[in-house]
Amino acid sequence: MNFVLDALRYIFDPASWAAGATSPLPLGDRLVEHLEYTAISAGAAALIALPLGFYIGHTGRWRQTVIGVTGAMRALPALGVLFFITMVAGYQLPFLVAATVGSLIALTLLAIPSILAGAYSGLESVDRQTIDAARANGMTEMQILFRVEIPLALPLIIGGLRAAVLQVIATATIASFAGLGGLGRVITSGIALNDFTVILAGALLVTALALVVDGLFAIVQKLTATRFEAGARSGADASVAAVGPE
Repeated sequence: MNFVLDALRYIFDPASWAAGATSPLPLGDRLVEHLEYTAISAGAAALIALPLGFYIGHTGRWRQTVIGVTGAMRALPALGVLFFITMVAGYQLPFLVAATVGSLIALTLLAIPSILAGAYSGLESVDRQTIDAARANGMTEMQILFRVEIPLALPLIIGGLRAAVLQVIATATIASFAGLGGLGRVITSGIALNDFTVILAGALLVTALALVVDGLFAIVQKLTATRFEAGARSGADASVAAVGPE
């Protein structure tokens, strides 16, 4: 219990957040770095996984192949990928650049499977009768995708993004092992100093950040479920008929 209280005092001490504090401080800088790694990695993963997931969910093609590939990607050790890419890229790039590239690629690979699964499973969950009604009203395949399937699938799509972002937040601490920042820097500094208070403080900050982000995603997911799943599903055929082809 004393460790927890000491860690909380460390976190809420204004000196821990003050500009000009020594490594691993200020905590504000480490928090911003952690959010940057998360946003870049999750954003890159979304750019790759969402279009592919929409294609699979809409057409039904490549499903088994992609499931096998993403299953293998889930088994990849993020830390191992980080070190491998950093060592390979380090022959051509400065170490800091190589470490940054390695960290972002490792975190992006970690986020892709959840986003991809949410995208194609979301589209597959849309009632086939709704899609048939859209085609009967003369809507093109692209109109069906963007005006019928994606809106109805939004809760599951956001759920995939939610899972991916939380995985990245929890795993982004590995960046510190390559000499980068983030909240992992707090933990590794505590390990180097054999300071359990600092280690626990870093772990608590990562946990708190994950809980806050998860809460925000939960709110967005509930809003989309209320708007599109409850509303659009109940009147799906009427909605399609009202929209019609452009």
